[in-house]
Amino acid sequence: MDQTIGAVVVTYNRLGKLQDTVRRLLEQKVDHVLVFDNASDDGTAEWLASVTDPRLIRHRSDANLGGAGGFEQGMRQMTERCDPDWIVVMDDDGRPAHGAIRAFRDLACDHDAVGAAVLTPSGEVCEMNRPYRNPFWHGREFLRTLFRGRHGFHLQDSAYAVDAPVTDVDMASFVGLFLSRAAIRRAGYPDGRLFVYGDDQLYTLQMRRRGLRIAFAPPVRFEHDTDAKQAAGGVVLRPLWKVYYMYRNAMIAYRVAAGPWFWPLVPVLMIKWWRKARDYGDDAPVFRRILRIAMRDGLRGRLDRHHDEVVILSVQRK
Repeated sequence: MDQTIGAVVVTYNRLGKLQDTVRRLLEQKVDHVLVFDNASDDGTAEWLASVTDPRLIRHRSDANLGGAGGFEQGMRQMTERCDPDWIVVMDDDGRPAHGAIRAFRDLACDHDAVGAAVLTPSGEVCEMNRPYRNPFWHGREFLRTLFRGRHGFHLQDSAYAVDAPVTDVDMASFVGLFLSRAAIRRAGYPDGRLFVYGDDQLYTLQMRRRGLRIAFAPPVRFEHDTDAKQAAGGVVLRPLWKVYYMYRNAMIAYRVAAGPWFWPLVPVLMIKWWRKARDYGDDAPVFRRILRIAMRDGLRGRLDRHHDEVVILSVQRK
């Protein structure tokens, strides 16, 4: 697959991780690397200015648009400025493993998008980037989900073996997702109003609803050097303003995924998410207050709440 590839990296105040990611990209056969800087104030702009590789494109936003805004604007700019055959997206802490771009070029598949196998630096499957087949669209996955929860529809560890076959999926994350020119033409761009969390899930599910095909390619490996911590019931979000975006956006994504099953599913989600407060200790009351607002906005499809207001919600103790 010897076509042009443009990489889009979204960054905010993680210079050390960004440096590792940009260097890893420039070591490989990538035609363009666009770094979308979400108004970082940690020396990111100065370091990017010092990089002399002509493949690097720098864009500094006047404000922090969040990951979703960065991906939307970064992908738009990459398309308008370079129009590559493929765009691969990643956060500043997600980077291709050595040889990943070569492995992508060697693929023999005709999908519209290709998701990489994302691992932690220690080589374990990165849970937050595990692709899945939507159980509401596939009978086998639906039945397995009834008994096994998320393990019933997310890809299993065996699918990550380097020699495992390419698999069709319905959701892939924005760490190592390759999007063809034709896919972007038909699907458009992620919704930047989501700010952070779930933008990749919503975007890829909507791609599938438009009839586009997404592959999971285990030979194409990415590393996600994330600081997010997992509790027994999933991720515990800090700072607390992230709670709003996680659950508002999840509610919107569930509407797309579940279709006619959405409204019967809503009470189940509300109970499950409400119980999540136990993982937040003394911050449980704040979590519940933010969650109530997030669920209400998600049900209404409200995407215009300003980030400053969300932050204020997370610091008010009453």
